[in-house]
Amino acid sequence: MKITFDWLKDHLKTNLKEKNLLEQLTNIGLEVESVESLSSDNQLFKVAKIIKTEKHPNADRLKVCDVNVGEKELKKVVCGATNASEGLITIYAPPGAIIPKTNTKLEIAKIRGVTSYGMLCSESELNLSDESDGITELSKKYEKNIGKSYFSKSKSNLIDLSITPNRPDCLGVKGIARDLAASGFGRLIASKEKKIKLKSKQTLKVKINKEKGQGCSAFGSCLIKNVKNTESPQWLKDKLVSVGQKPISAIVDITNYVMLDINRPLHAYDADKIEKGIIVRNSKSGEEFTALDNKIYKLEKGMCVISDNKGVLGLGGIIGGTRSGTEFDTKNILLESAYFDPRSIRNTAKKLNLDTDAKFRFERGIDPLSIETGLNKAASLIQEICGGEVSKIDIQKIQSHKTKIINFDVNSFENIVGFKISEKEIQRILTDLGFIIKKEKNSLMLIVPSWRPDISQQIDIIEELVRISGYDKIKTIDPIKDRSKSTLTQTQRLFHFLQRAIASKGYLETITWSFTDQSYNNHFREACKEIKIVNPISSELGVLRNSIFSNLIMYMSKNLDRGFKDLSIFEIGPVFTGSNPGEQKTVVCGLSAGKKSRLSWIDKERNIDLFDAKRDVMQTLSEAGYNSDHFFIDSKTPNYYHPGKSGRIFLDNSKDKVAAYFGEIHPNILKKIDIKTENLIGFEIFLENLKLSRKTLKDQKSKFAVSDFQKSERDFAFVVNKDVEAQELISVISSVNPNLISNIKVFDVYEGENIPDNQKSIAISITIQSSEKTLNDKDLEKINNSIIESVENKTGAKIRS
Repeated sequence: MKITFDWLKDHLKTNLKEKNLLEQLTNIGLEVESVESLSSDNQLFKVAKIIKTEKHPNADRLKVCDVNVGEKELKKVVCGATNASEGLITIYAPPGAIIPKTNTKLEIAKIRGVTSYGMLCSESELNLSDESDGITELSKKYEKNIGKSYFSKSKSNLIDLSITPNRPDCLGVKGIARDLAASGFGRLIASKEKKIKLKSKQTLKVKINKEKGQGCSAFGSCLIKNVKNTESPQWLKDKLVSVGQKPISAIVDITNYVMLDINRPLHAYDADKIEKGIIVRNSKSGEEFTALDNKIYKLEKGMCVISDNKGVLGLGGIIGGTRSGTEFDTKNILLESAYFDPRSIRNTAKKLNLDTDAKFRFERGIDPLSIETGLNKAASLIQEICGGEVSKIDIQKIQSHKTKIINFDVNSFENIVGFKISEKEIQRILTDLGFIIKKEKNSLMLIVPSWRPDISQQIDIIEELVRISGYDKIKTIDPIKDRSKSTLTQTQRLFHFLQRAIASKGYLETITWSFTDQSYNNHFREACKEIKIVNPISSELGVLRNSIFSNLIMYMSKNLDRGFKDLSIFEIGPVFTGSNPGEQKTVVCGLSAGKKSRLSWIDKERNIDLFDAKRDVMQTLSEAGYNSDHFFIDSKTPNYYHPGKSGRIFLDNSKDKVAAYFGEIHPNILKKIDIKTENLIGFEIFLENLKLSRKTLKDQKSKFAVSDFQKSERDFAFVVNKDVEAQELISVISSVNPNLISNIKVFDVYEGENIPDNQKSIAISITIQSSEKTLNDKDLEKINNSIIESVENKTGAKIRS
């Protein structure tokens, strides 16, 4: 929104200077984007008179003009305009002047061998109008001003404001003045409407069709007959030019002036070109019309149009059409002032890629009660400048404006903002902003002004009060630096702890999208519903992920293709089970490929296996404070794991919720994806299923002391029923003597020859070591017998011979 201080003073009485204005505008939330000087460049353009013209010696279409610019010597100017003739009063631009339309700086130049000192300007080049045929022709009254600047010297600069979308009232100079007056910058000047002599009723019938999706709820109009459309007076031209607008004709300029002045867009139709009245309706699919920008627009069904019996006259609230546009010979006009639905305006403008000043305002919300005010102001100016007979105003409505009322608790201001202003000051500010106040017992009943669609609740009133009274009154309080208390919740701390714990085991963290490729996701979603994205960023990322594996395996494959080996990557983030809020869970997911100890000269290299994933998961959970002695493990896993080389972990025997899965990714998936690895091992830890540990989450150091005494390793093979899990045997053995048994590892599970059909053999390696002495044969024999006896009694197993 561009304004000048001079224009602002039409609505604001103040003794303060422009430099104070710039500071105050920003203070009340109307950010000043830039300030440009209006007078420095424009003062170079002078009123001049052509004294003599001669044909250019080297060009048939050019003339060499002797021009009086108010100096002792005449200026030689080469000009190609056909209307350049002796005695013509026009506008001269000297070397150094910048032409507004092209933003080019003039220099002394030779044109076909003749030196030209400046140029004679057309109205189009000066942004005075669209007239580009010939140079500007000024009336004889300008002869006394030869040598003087054509443009009035402005004391103001051009101020460009960044108006936020919630403040449509400040898209008019009066709205900005109202805010400034409320902040104490001056006094708002009361509007004085001139009385218009109304001759008769408005005879051109207007109808708003009541139909679904109608974008117009009120249409005001008045007919003005016998006008004489002419050039705008200098004061009106100066107003428009000062904010970068082009003067066109008096009628068009007046509608633009009213729009900029009070934020009331208007439109003027040539009434003689309207066939049997106005109909406001929804467009039909395929309808076309030529707009005032001389482009043909093909309309979709349901766009708000202004039409007559012949067809579309214009798009409501956006742009008019050429068929009913006003010209200099227009005799009768219909002046329109309507209210259009912001959503309808936005949808239509977006589909047709249209952007106009009216659209910019209507899509943000115009004052619905300003229809009559706008018509009165414009009709008065038209009658004053162009003459004519004004009819009575006709307003058609299909919907009435509903007044918003807010009950405001005065004490709530201090509670929320932190400083206090008196109730009297609160009432003054709100009254100056246009609120009507009725005092209740413990509150104020506020009637919200119709030009403030952004205000709907008590907090909006508080925002207005603090904005006008000054944000600088809010005290700056440093936060309390209390290092004794954590700023994170226990769940957040667990999240970050697991992140560090997995990384410490050699996994590289990845961060991928929460959406993924459908072809990858289908391998891991099991019974979950596929959640498609309506407007994906690419065709390869069209669904929300049901498992982090879908992204990890994709990027694992890309890295293996680039020649990387022995990779371990992980991600912690959300997976989605549905499209509704809350239908998601946080998972730590890891993936490994390649070999262990490939480059080691101590350990023999081997393929990574499920026991590596199991170890990493169990160690991570133990480090987080969960007791590994209570873990329960079985082999029931989702179908994307290898059915015989995977497992799931519960935190205890209750099997309440699965804490984690681990295992080898199913070979069929690897074939379909065509990934360059023989094996792929993964795991998933579900944060929502972990009961928060009572222990504090810290990066725990190892609690295992290293014994100085010799260790002994014993292997046992037990024959058990097939439904008995190896974990059951481990749990029994670990409870025999925790002080001596330091490590238990399953190294073989066998089914086949010499083993009954319903049974299997589980081979276990046990490390026995004391921290107090070296164990002798008698000690070892005793603990061996205890292990065998406990396993046989508690699981029904038999030692394999």
